[in-house]
Amino acid sequence: MFAVIKAGGKQYRVAAEDVIRIDRVAGEPGEVIEFGEVLLLGGDTPQIGAPTVSGASVAGEVLQHTRGDKVIAFKKRRRKNSRRKRGYRHEFSVIRITEILTGGAKASKTAPARPKREPKPKVEGQIEGKAEAKPAKAAKSKDKPRAKKPAAKKPATKGKKK
Repeated sequence: MFAVIKAGGKQYRVAAEDVIRIDRVAGEPGEVIEFGEVLLLGGDTPQIGAPTVSGASVAGEVLQHTRGDKVIAFKKRRRKNSRRKRGYRHEFSVIRITEILTGGAKASKTAPARPKREPKPKVEGQIEGKAEAKPAKAAKSKDKPRAKKPAAKKPATKGKKK
């Protein structure tokens, strides 16, 4: 199931466990915020809002607040000894979508615990279902000197032909 939400004048297509970067919102990292403007719910039975889907909301956990890259606005007027250089960094919030709610349900105040990922166990030898590994090529020995190629013959100088 996915949803299209409106936040900060922009629209975002989100699903559960998605991480999105939106304009800065009020809230500390770790808090759960709720987006009430759901424009579309997708899945088996899609619902299109007019303009929003009634009773639908999306909950997300604030992961961090960050700033974007610096944008430099440089203005120069030729032959007037006039220059202006201004820098600007836009502020963003990084949010993980926790759940998509329908039917007027309210979001939980705490974010659900995420399961820890365990690293894949390393398998020694051949892996089943895969083709056999090719033997590695023998490394070139650096003890042997390489045979030098004969120098290319230079053409004779240009002159008059007889």
